[in-house]
Amino acid sequence: MGWHTTHFLKIGFPWCQHLARAEMAVWHSPLWDSRLFFLRVTNKANSMAAQRKPQQEPTEPRGERLQKVLAAAGIGSRRQCEELIRMGRVEVDKKTITELGFRVDPRRQKICVDGVPIKLEPHVYYAVYKPDGVVCTNRDPAGRTRVIDLVPETNLRLFPVGRLDLHSEGLIIVTNDGTLAERLTHPRYGVPKTYIVQVAGEPTREIFTKLLRGVHLAEGVARVAKIRVRRKQRKSTILEMVLNEGRNREIRRIMARVGHKVYRLKRIAVGPIRLGKMKPGEARRLTAAEVKALYQVAGLRQDS
Repeated sequence: MGWHTTHFLKIGFPWCQHLARAEMAVWHSPLWDSRLFFLRVTNKANSMAAQRKPQQEPTEPRGERLQKVLAAAGIGSRRQCEELIRMGRVEVDKKTITELGFRVDPRRQKICVDGVPIKLEPHVYYAVYKPDGVVCTNRDPAGRTRVIDLVPETNLRLFPVGRLDLHSEGLIIVTNDGTLAERLTHPRYGVPKTYIVQVAGEPTREIFTKLLRGVHLAEGVARVAKIRVRRKQRKSTILEMVLNEGRNREIRRIMARVGHKVYRLKRIAVGPIRLGKMKPGEARRLTAAEVKALYQVAGLRQDS
């Protein structure tokens, strides 16, 4: 019974008695119960329909991430391009950008690095035999020979994939494909690099076990994926080592931790690409099959 009807009935309005009896009759009638049931079912059905209604997914921001565009243009690997952005060396439409998630349309916007407009170039891939004394950086204030100076291409922005320290030698991939470079160097993707290492003394089986389990460095635990003895000499041992990561001077540091100084270090393979019979300072262009194999080991499709 409604509040208004009962209130009027209590205060004694005669005409309200008929209204109160009618409302009570409706309240206790089967018809009223069926109406309540119908309302409950209808409300439940509407609630279920609302739950089934697909929610509208948020739209993705337009354009590509700035660091991805820079890497595709051959400016450097993805991480190198992120560092350029953080340093304030990248401009989009004459505005300095320091936000890593910034999105751009390279076909409509003017993107500059150090004031020089970028341009999307065809990807090229080289295998280079880095000699002792050659640096992997693209900028060297001391004016020393760089790895990219050994490549015949002079009109493209190229960069080495990964690094070898000044006194190490061997295979370096040089390219302008930033996406592939990121996959080949990032530890997450585990692309194997193979080295020939001459160390002082004769490492024991216990030393090998320790290297495989991991050696603690300042930035974390470094592990050797595979290791075997190639040859023993009078006061040194020639090892073949495989690493799936590439920290700075990693092999020299972990061997020093286990008490065996590195005399000589040469990288002979990056994934499926091998140094082979190349000579120090030599560079050769990778074949289409070799590039395809690099994409496969990096977990990429070549059309990406």
